[in-house]
Amino acid sequence: MKIFRNILFAAQCVAFAPAAAMAQDAIAVAEPNWASGRAMAALVSVVIESKLGQQVEIVPGANAVIFAGMDRGKGEIDVHPDVWLPNLESLRKEFIEEKQTVRLSENYYTGFSAFCALREFAEANNITSVFDLATPEAAALFDKDGDGMGEIWVGAPGWTSTNQNLVKVRDYGIANFFEPVQTEEQVASASFSSAMERGEGAVFYCYAPHYNWFVFDMIRLEEPPFDPEHYVMVNPNEDPAWFEKSKITVGDQDKTVHVAYSASLEERAPLVAEFLSRIAMDTDTVNAFTNEIVVKGRAPREVAEEWVAANSERIDEWLGL
Repeated sequence: MKIFRNILFAAQCVAFAPAAAMAQDAIAVAEPNWASGRAMAALVSVVIESKLGQQVEIVPGANAVIFAGMDRGKGEIDVHPDVWLPNLESLRKEFIEEKQTVRLSENYYTGFSAFCALREFAEANNITSVFDLATPEAAALFDKDGDGMGEIWVGAPGWTSTNQNLVKVRDYGIANFFEPVQTEEQVASASFSSAMERGEGAVFYCYAPHYNWFVFDMIRLEEPPFDPEHYVMVNPNEDPAWFEKSKITVGDQDKTVHVAYSASLEERAPLVAEFLSRIAMDTDTVNAFTNEIVVKGRAPREVAEEWVAANSERIDEWLGL
C-alpha cells in the first residue's frame, strides 16, 4: 500500500511541477534572527527542495515584515518557519483569523521563555527570583560599567518578546536598578561567556529550545505563575502608547511554536502547502539543531540535510505518504 502511495505522490509532483514552475521560480522561506528560526528555515527548505523538487529562496526578515509578505501572496515571502504563540498573537489574529491570508500548521512544538542567570554566581549571591534583582545590592553585583546600574539583556531589537520583557522589567521593579540591554543574540551570548570565564554574573532573557542550555550552567529565575488578568500586553503596531498601556506582573505562559505559510500557496504550490500544514517538529530535536548550528558552527543546511536523510519515515508522514 505504501509503495502505491509513493507512486501516486510522485505522479502528483510531476503533474503539479509545470504549474508550480509557471507560478514562481522559488518558494521564499523567511529566516528569523533567532537560533530556532534559522534551524527551522533550513529544515523546511531542505524538505521542499529534496522531497518536492521546488526551488527555495531564503529571505531574512522580522516578524511584521514576514507576515506582511505572506499576506500579499505574491511570492515575496511564503513561509514563516518558527511562529511563537502567544508572542505573535496580534499578527496571528490579523492575518490568520481576520484576513485569512496566512495559514498555520496543525502541529507545533512547545517552548518557554523566562529570565535566567548564570548558576554559580547567582547561587553564591542568593539570586533565585526576579524580585531578588530589584535591590541596590543586586545592581552592584551586575554593574559592569560602573554607572551604578546592573545590566539585564531583554532580547534583540525587533523581537516581540523584547517589548514584553521591557514591560516586565519595569513592572517587576527591576528597571529601578538595572538597565535593559537590547542587542543581537550572538553578541549577548558572547558577553555571558566572557562573564562566566571571569567568574562574574549575568542575568538575561532565556527561552527554550535554545543552544545556551548546552553552553552555560544557568538557572531559570522564579516568577509569579502566568495569569491572563495580570498579563496585559499592547503591541507597538496596535498603539503608539503601547508601553504605557501594557502591564505584566507575572511570568509568561508556555509557548506553542508553529510554521505559518501564505494561503496563496494552496493554489501556487499545493504540495508545499500540504506539507507545511502537516509538519510536526519536537522541542528536543529543535534544541539539538540549535546546538549543532550555533555552538558547533555547522551550516544550518548541512544539519537539516543530515536529519532529513536519517528520518525518512517521519518526513513521509509530513508529506501524507
